[in-house]
Amino acid sequence: MERYSRRSFMNLAAGASMYAVANRSIGTPAAVAKSPKAQIAITLDLEMARNFPNWEDTHWDYEKGNLNQAAKEYAVQACRRVKARGGVIHTFVVGQVLEQENVDWLKEIASEGHPIGNHTYDHVYLLAQTSDELQYRFRRAPWLIAGQPIAEVIRNNIRMTTVALKERIGIVPSGFRTPGGFATGLTGREDLQRMLLDLGFKWCSGKYPAHAGMEDLHGTGRKPSQAAVDNILAGQAEAQPFKYPTGLVDVPMSPISDIGAFRNGRWQLDDFLDVTRRSLEMVIERGWAFDFLAHPSCLGVVDPQFKTIDLICDLVEKAKGKAEIVSLDVLAKRALA
Repeated sequence: MERYSRRSFMNLAAGASMYAVANRSIGTPAAVAKSPKAQIAITLDLEMARNFPNWEDTHWDYEKGNLNQAAKEYAVQACRRVKARGGVIHTFVVGQVLEQENVDWLKEIASEGHPIGNHTYDHVYLLAQTSDELQYRFRRAPWLIAGQPIAEVIRNNIRMTTVALKERIGIVPSGFRTPGGFATGLTGREDLQRMLLDLGFKWCSGKYPAHAGMEDLHGTGRKPSQAAVDNILAGQAEAQPFKYPTGLVDVPMSPISDIGAFRNGRWQLDDFLDVTRRSLEMVIERGWAFDFLAHPSCLGVVDPQFKTIDLICDLVEKAKGKAEIVSLDVLAKRALA
């Protein structure tokens, strides 16, 4: 089984104590402040994903940042599509892609006003305790990091991406997203929080709320149960921006991501569209924040006609001023209000 799949399972297990939250009647908890306007972010992690475009594809684990042409084209077209509707897409780049000969596609995304954040250079696991846990690439080629402390490898992986973005694209990254989301974010890891602050980041996107009932998602290929859908909806309350005691802000990823649905759950597109619609309708009604997480290497395969992205834009337009599409920089400010 893939390491990231095991990690996702462990994150869900770690969040099992949230079961009561996930199963209560859906409402506005005291910790979630209602805003006059819902703010919706569309985010794309620019990385390759195992099992896509073909289910037997696993080599991407070793070259997460080596985007193929299809993923790059989908990212560009998605950005153009959302800009035409008056919004932006917040992307997160794995630095390795900046080694490719041509990065004009990424320059276009930046020039059109779409924020680009840092997603580490090799898609490293921030909670790693051993070099084997860091990334498949280093497991295969351990000499690349031989003798380096784990914390130093992680810090350098983030720093290199910032440098590469500046040198090849001419931009400073807009925020940082952890490879893989964690049920409690970076809670209890003040060392990582301070590292990100030291590297110049005021906010990260590291929390991906656990949602109980996920046995209906993992490899079944069945339509998600009502319990699973209810838990995903309840999880939106846990996906609101917040601030750690160190001052670092976390802008959580809202469940459910394309990887969660199409890899772990083997969902059909119609089911993903339905759950996305229901989540957004609830968020818009309550004036909350929503961080839609997808990957061009996955969404581009299962949704080549951009139905999900169009749906989000349609729902925001239908809200008639009660919602807007924004960047994660804007969502981060909600935690400081």
